[in-house]
This record gives sequence, C-alpha cells and structure tokens, in this order.
Amino acid sequence: MEARTARRKTGRRVPAPLPWARVFALRQYAIASLWIVPLLGIVLGSLLAEAAVALDGAVRVPQQWRYSPSTASSVLSSIVGAMVALLGFVVTIGILVVQQATGTLSPRYMRLWYRDRLQKAVLATFTGTFSFAFSMLRSIEADFVPDLGVTLAGAAVAVSLVLLLMYLNRFIHNLRPVAIAALVTRAGRRVVHQGALLAASGALGPSDAPRAPEGPLTRVPCPTGGALQGFAPQRLAALAERYDCLVVLTHPVGDFVPPGATLFEVHGATPPPPRELTGLVALGVERTIEQDPAFALRILVDIAVRALSPAVNDPTTAVQVLNHIEGFLHTLGRLELSGHHTLRDVGGVPRLRVPGRSWEDFLQLAVTEIREYGAGSLQVPRRLRALLDGLLAAGLPRRHLGAVRTELRLLDAAVEARYPDPARRASALTADRQGIGGGTGARA
Repeated sequence: MEARTARRKTGRRVPAPLPWARVFALRQYAIASLWIVPLLGIVLGSLLAEAAVALDGAVRVPQQWRYSPSTASSVLSSIVGAMVALLGFVVTIGILVVQQATGTLSPRYMRLWYRDRLQKAVLATFTGTFSFAFSMLRSIEADFVPDLGVTLAGAAVAVSLVLLLMYLNRFIHNLRPVAIAALVTRAGRRVVHQGALLAASGALGPSDAPRAPEGPLTRVPCPTGGALQGFAPQRLAALAERYDCLVVLTHPVGDFVPPGATLFEVHGATPPPPRELTGLVALGVERTIEQDPAFALRILVDIAVRALSPAVNDPTTAVQVLNHIEGFLHTLGRLELSGHHTLRDVGGVPRLRVPGRSWEDFLQLAVTEIREYGAGSLQVPRRLRALLDGLLAAGLPRRHLGAVRTELRLLDAAVEARYPDPARRASALTADRQGIGGGTGARA
C-alpha cells in the first residue's frame, strides 16, 4: 500500500518493502552465519591496506621500524601463512565443539554457539590480517617498502594472538554443561523479560477463556509449513485494526505447522489479504529462542536427560542443570501466564489473539522427563523434591500451587515404584538441594 502511494506521488515504481518474515529470516541467518563477518574482515583488511600505502609517504616512522624489501617480504609472507594456519586451528576447535555438543549435550545448543560474537571477532581478525598482509606484500617494490603497513601487520598479529587466547579461554570454560545451562537460561530470561515489558505496557493481557466473536470467519492456511519461530504482534494488531477485524493465531510459537493447515482465523467482514498476514509470521526448519522461552527450557531438559542416559551416567550434571531450571521456573512463576493472550488497540478493542503456554505447561516440561529418566538415581529425586518444595515456599500465585503439588505426587509415585526398600525410599523422598550431601531433613 505504501509503495503504491509513493508511486502515485512520484510517478516512479518504488520497490515494496521486504515482508517482516523475510527480514526475520535474514536476520536469523546473518546472526548464525560464520562467514559474513570474516568476509567483512577480508574487505576491511584490503581497504586498510590501501589506506596504509597512501599514508606511508605522509607518516614518518622511526628508523627501527624501517625494513628492507627482502625483510618486509619475509615478514608479510610469514604473517599470511600464520593466519591461514590459525584459521585452520579455529575451524578444528569448532569441529570439536560440534562433536562435544551433539555427543554429550544437546544439538539444540548449537544455535547459540553459532552466534558467539567473540568467535566471529576472532575469525574476522584473522581474515582481515591475512588480507591486509597479502595486500601489503603485493605493494612491495625494489624502491618502495610500506614500512607503516608492515608495522601495522605485526600489530594485527599481536591482536590476533590475544583474541585467540581469549577464544580458547572462553570455550575451555564454556563447554562445561553447567556453563552452557547458564548461557541458555540467560537467553530464555531475556525473552521472558521482553514479553513482560509488552504485558506491562497494557496492550497485552491474558484471556483464559476466549470467545469467538460474531461475524464471518475466514481461515488463512499456512503456505509452506515449518516451525513457527516468531511473529510481529504489533504489526498484526495494526493490520487487524486497519481492516476492523480480530486476528487469531492458531498455533503457539514453537509449533510445527504443516503446509495447508490453518495458520490464522480472521473474524470480520473484511479480512486482510492472506499474503499480508502470512508475511508477519516467521516459519523455519527448527525452533528458536527469540520468542520461545519454552525452547530454552527444552534445551536445559535435554542436557539433563542426556546426562542421565546410561551412556553418560552423570547425575551430578543433571542436578546442576536443575539449579538453573529452578531459577527459570521462579522467574516464570511470577508472570501472568495464560493459555491465550490478547493484544488490544488504543480503544481497548481486541485485535490479536495468540495462544500461549500456561504455568502447568512450563512446569511439566521442566520436570517430567527428568523425573522419568532420573528417578532411579538417588540424587535426582532428592533435588527435584527440593525444587518443588522451593516453589511452594516461594510465594508464587496461589493458582500455580496446585500444579506443583501434582508434580510432588507424581514424584512420590515414581520413587515408590523404583525403591521397594523402605530405607532407600525414605532417603529418595528427602529433599536435598545438592542431591546428596546438602543436608537431610524431615520430609515436607
């Protein structure tokens, strides 16, 4: 519509803006890509080399920084070779990280690892230094040596080595499951905070029992299918207000929507064009954390379950991950969670209704599989009981406590089925925040 208006005013064809879904997909690709930033490093290195050659005659360098043509060629050639070797070294580390993550952690974690800024900075510095040194090498002549450029190339090598040490330090420490759990929890809390800000603005409110309004109903099918990665709530609400209708998103973020399945239900006599609606919803091959805090919880549970598998048999890691799961649940428990949420316009008229996840959904996701796979390991039921007891004592809204008590009863049943001996059963029913060794007490 804006493009048509601009064309009428100027008489020229104005390209239509990219749909929100396409922009979302491009942003996700750019953030997760490992080649875009290094490519920019190559381009920047070449440009800086040209600038260094141009400045070489204007800037007078000290005598000890002057080089003969043979010395400059040897130095720059060594730098070019070293940068190629260091790039191979970083790629090797990346392969090891992939093997570690897919073997003992969760493959879903890889989406966060791809986005590490330090890793991209290291790659960009290496490629930039390579490009800079190679360009300097080409500019050396019998009667001209870019002394300033050779010196800057040496400084770039020093910066590259420092970044490499920082890179090694981070990934040596961050490959531990507990460090990855902390990283995933922070990402999930950022998404929760963004949703809380939208709710605090007054535009978004819960609607546990939505009623379909009267009037014509139009169903908009999903054009391609895929995992629902996100949507533009304000734009969808503005679109519904423009056409004076109510738009209902039929799937929550994180669902896989098959091709042809109903994606929207539009209540109103003049529904928006289907392409405008579907252009405000991003579909992809897998879930993302950007608008889906449940996916962060899913990754945490996967790490704990993988640690409890017979191949790994590391219940202490599961207990450490439960620490972060408990903190995440405390954050979620203080929110106004609902099965549906409604976005209203400035007049208070409902314009967009989207499905959400209730407290029960998050709680079941957090503890069910860990309870089922870990009930036979004494640490896990003790830590789970401490987690659930802590939720009961945390002052959460009363409506959340029934689900917590239900999970406690399921934990009791799982322990009784796994521990027929009364003494071992009593030990497994004891709450302990450290799993074993954190102190015992009477059962709550």
